[in-house]
Amino acid sequence: MALTSTVAPAGSGPWQRARQQLGRRASVKISLVVIALFAIMAVAAPLLSTLGGWSPEEFDKTAVDPYLGGQPIGPLGGISADHWLGVEPVTGRDLFARVVHGAQVSLLIAFTATAIVVVAGTAAGIAAGYFGGRTDAVLSRLMDLTMSFPSLIFMIAMMSVARDVNRIALMTAVIGLFGWPGIARVVRGQTLSLKHREYVDAARVGGSGPWRILTRDILPGVAGPVIAYTTLIIPGMIATEAALSYLGVGVRPPTPSWGQMIAESVAFYDTDPTCFVIPSTCLFLTVLAFTLLGDALRDVLDPRGSRT
Repeated sequence: MALTSTVAPAGSGPWQRARQQLGRRASVKISLVVIALFAIMAVAAPLLSTLGGWSPEEFDKTAVDPYLGGQPIGPLGGISADHWLGVEPVTGRDLFARVVHGAQVSLLIAFTATAIVVVAGTAAGIAAGYFGGRTDAVLSRLMDLTMSFPSLIFMIAMMSVARDVNRIALMTAVIGLFGWPGIARVVRGQTLSLKHREYVDAARVGGSGPWRILTRDILPGVAGPVIAYTTLIIPGMIATEAALSYLGVGVRPPTPSWGQMIAESVAFYDTDPTCFVIPSTCLFLTVLAFTLLGDALRDVLDPRGSRT
């Protein structure tokens, strides 16, 4: 009589199954391609602008017509062999160079702020959920206070007052300051459901200290929701940076940013829509790609959270 094998098939773990489910979704594949393209664009921005032949701050007065209010010479905003995506009106700055460097600035701020939010929120959520009592009360009230604060007004005021500072570092810190309570609440709820599981009680009875339990037993249990939530908050970070730059309190010119480029192109969208459409399309595609990827990750890694 043949014996039935009890060994689980290879690749049947939860992370392998999640990867297989994600691989079946066309939206995930397209989103990953778009994200990879913009990430490569951001990393290789200096090289790409060198290949294009223009720096993002370099003016080309020969590419605009001074007798027509500085309108680009040529069709579609001055697209030519010299300027692959055309030029900005009046200044003649190369749009391709500014778009790729704008991707670098926007994604750098978004990813760094997201890292701050995830680390701070995960640490606070695990501490509040595991230790409970006074620790939970203090951290929960701090979450409530931070979430009830008018963050956008504070960001605008802070960026307007702080002039002689590194704008990129300040924007990253300010955006990260107000983003951690959301993920902290998610992690706190997950930790409350995990800290009384059998394997956690067994580790506690076996003499494991709080640090070992938190890092070896609790943290892996909240990793799935944290990854899904992280992907979902990145588009919000990108949009926040673009909004602040659009309002004129973000990255200072001549450092390019997609939000800043959109703000500068508003005055020319009816006569030269190309300079408005290109950065707007880049911003839209990036935010959409991260949103679709985050939704898919949430459905696969945190199905209970996606139904709430």
